[in-house]
This record gives sequence, structure tokens and C-alpha cells, in this order.
Amino acid sequence: MLQGGVKVAGMYFSCDGKEVRETMKKVLIFGVGGFVGSYLSQEFLEHGYDVYGTDRIRGERLPSEVHFFVSDLMDSEGVENTINSIEPDIIVNLAAVSSVGMSWSIPQTTIQINVVGALNILEAARKSKKKPRIMLIGSSEEYIVSDFPMSEDRPLNAGNPYGISKVTQEQFAKMYREQHDLKIYCVRPFNHTGIGQKDTFVLPSFCKQVAEIERSGKPGVMKVGNLAVRRDFSHVRDIVRAYLMIAESDDCTIVYNVGSGKAYSLQEMLDYVVGQSSQKIELEVDPARFRPTDQPVICCDYSLIKSQLGWEPEYTVFDALKEMFEEYVKS
Repeated sequence: MLQGGVKVAGMYFSCDGKEVRETMKKVLIFGVGGFVGSYLSQEFLEHGYDVYGTDRIRGERLPSEVHFFVSDLMDSEGVENTINSIEPDIIVNLAAVSSVGMSWSIPQTTIQINVVGALNILEAARKSKKKPRIMLIGSSEEYIVSDFPMSEDRPLNAGNPYGISKVTQEQFAKMYREQHDLKIYCVRPFNHTGIGQKDTFVLPSFCKQVAEIERSGKPGVMKVGNLAVRRDFSHVRDIVRAYLMIAESDDCTIVYNVGSGKAYSLQEMLDYVVGQSSQKIELEVDPARFRPTDQPVICCDYSLIKSQLGWEPEYTVFDALKEMFEEYVKS
């Protein structure tokens, strides 16, 4: 930022009124209209970046400062034109089929968006004059099943279409990094949640159902799936803080896990949400909410990012649950 100046209509002016050149770094976020996009945009804005974002629609929670463009990640020519016109310093790809459950229903589309979409970005970056840093978002679903906290050296053996798409994405990232000298960062976040996540995901679903019963002022029934599984959930604000730290780090060959390091059963998290309500709530098991395969435990070992970059969680999943429940009660 310039000292003693002011920004007007995207330009900086010094105190004597002379126009000076913009010096802010640019970040381009694909899939900015989704749940994580608004939080990541805010994180970059707070760290002095000029933020550009593309998606099919602009998210309601997206900060007004974000320069938004409508685009389709599957349009390779459009992706290339967007990158060439903006010339970003950093690209983050959030565009994805991000639900394991949904990936079972649409495996072909999952591969198209999560793998071919990422390839469209990598190809465009390879051809561009300004070689940006690129961050691709992986998942804990890439790892082989484990009942203890998983570190980055845990073998990869995804057991669902979503996880397989993320493993494949990382393999292409490695190839483009080695063959085309691109700085491509890969990260494996564990589950994360917060206000704005769709209620097709389990924790927002809990919060929405309980909030609706609370607003009704009378006892109610809510539908649930497998409550025995234990999951590591982070607050989305912790996740996006890690993304920025990784994207600004020096070594793009290190793949970092990001998670809270604590796994709670869905029953424990549901009990917390139900405890926020003054109404009596009965549970009804819905077979449709069960997945074809469900790992009993998924928990993160985040010791690598802690030791290398100094990242640690600042929130808990219960902070996010309280915020979501209160938001649904108000709506």
C-alpha cells in the first residue's frame, strides 16, 4: 500500500494529486461463487490483494470489492482469455464437485469438473506470459482408510469418485510442475464448515433442521444419517487462512494437510446443535442419507503445516455450529 495516498476508482493518487501505478498483487479465484469463495476472497483482501473471481453466478456473500466475472471452467478458451486479461500473481481453483455423496451419483461429471477443469487452468497458465502461482484444492478423501490421525505420508488410495478425482488432479499438478516449471501448490483440507455452506452437507443440515424446529415453537422431528462416524471438521476461516499462507510459501512441492486435529462423532456435533434449541427434538434415521461407503474415522495430523508455516486452528467446529444455528434462526 502507498503511504499518504488515496485510492479512487481503482487508481492510487499521492498527496499532491499525481496518479501512481497500482502495486497490489492480484489473485484470481475460480469457483468464487461457492461457499469457500467469499471467505477466501475476504482473506486475500485483508492481506492487500486485488481480488478477481469467476463463476457461473456471483455468491450472495461475496465481498463487494471482488472484481467478478461470469465464466465456465469447462470452457478452455474462456479460461485462457480470463487468465491472460487479468494476469494474476496467484490463481486458486475452488471450482469443483465438492460432495462425496454427490460424486457417487455423477462420477463422470465429477471427473470432468475436478480434473479436466483443473487441466484447463494448468494449460492456460502454461501458455501465459506471466506464470502465476496456482493452488489446487485436494481432500482428505485421497488417503487410504485409517482410524488414527493421517499425516501427509499416509498412502493415497481414494475409495470414491470425489477422492479419485483429487488424486488424479495432484498427479497432473506434479507433471506440470516438473515438465513446465510451474509453481503449483496442492493442499489436502479435511472437512470444513461455516455460514453459507449448503444444507445438502451434514452440519448445515443439522443446524437448519434444529433452527426450523426452534422457530416453530413446538417439538419436532429431524432426519439424520449415520451418526456413528467421527469426522475432523474445521471452521472455514481457519482453512482459508491456511490457503493464503501456503500460496505465499516458497516450496510448492510440499503438500500440506489442513484440519483441526480433532475428530468428533456426528452424534456429538448433533447433540451440541440440539442443545441450542429449547424444543424437544426426535431423530428419524433416513437411509437415503447413508453413503455407499463411509469411513469410520477421518482425522487430520496437521503437524507439518504447523512446523513449516506456523499455522494452527483458531476456531473449533462448535464455534461454526453455533454461528450457523444462530444464522438459520434469524433467517
